[in-house]
Amino acid sequence: MSIISVMFGHTLALLREHGIRLSKRAGQHQVIDPTVLERMIDYAKLSRDDVVLEIGPGTGNLTLSLAQRAGKVIAVERDSRFMKILKQRLDDCSNVELICGDALRVEFPKFNKVVANLPYGISSDITFRLLDHDFVLAVLMYQREFAERLVANPGSENYSRLTVNVYYRASVELLDEVPPAAFVPQPEVTSSIVKLKPWRPPFKVANESLFFRVVRALFQHRRQRVRNALNRSFEEVFQKRPSKAERRAIIDQKLPKELAEAHVVELEPEKFGEIANILAVT
Repeated sequence: MSIISVMFGHTLALLREHGIRLSKRAGQHQVIDPTVLERMIDYAKLSRDDVVLEIGPGTGNLTLSLAQRAGKVIAVERDSRFMKILKQRLDDCSNVELICGDALRVEFPKFNKVVANLPYGISSDITFRLLDHDFVLAVLMYQREFAERLVANPGSENYSRLTVNVYYRASVELLDEVPPAAFVPQPEVTSSIVKLKPWRPPFKVANESLFFRVVRALFQHRRQRVRNALNRSFEEVFQKRPSKAERRAIIDQKLPKELAEAHVVELEPEKFGEIANILAVT
């Protein structure tokens, strides 16, 4: 019997014992391949000096392995039904703190690394929430399509607001692909293990709030030229509503021609910063 079959059987037995049916809609895909769990932990280079945050431990397959390698594990689980399973399986792990709550809302204790098989429905929101905290690195499981958007090149189909905003906050490295067979229930998509390392922004912006508004507004019209995209989303960027003629005049006066005529999707992240800095000058 394979090690995957063993973990699969053990996971199903735990779920039946506690009367839990996993929800694909809620992203409750449990990793049942021990080699995938080990790779995630190896990528995080854990030691007893590390305090690791795990989002969505579910049945605790990853949590148990983390507890064996890290100094402390903070596991945040939204679904209260899993808490009995986690307390039962982690009874001998004195270095695990369980928090029952929504990871998008609860206050996180201090941590320096993150290792998690994320619920895919909150991938974007939880990524940016994590990046608001001070930590060394994160090893995260994402849907492959989402992971590819994180590292997309300008001009590509996957290049997006997400790409630019994350690039401003962290370096991203795609580490591994994980097939559906590594999970129960099996998702309909391939997954990816990704490493995020927060960094000092690689370019300076005068006003971060304006920068993020510019990125959001421009990607609403990603195939258009910057001039037209800004004109269409002028109120969102400048937070005022002048006439069409006034909007056009302001944009033409502020932006140099090479930026104004560039297509949004072809702009490198640094160019969004440059546009925001130009627009910040009154």
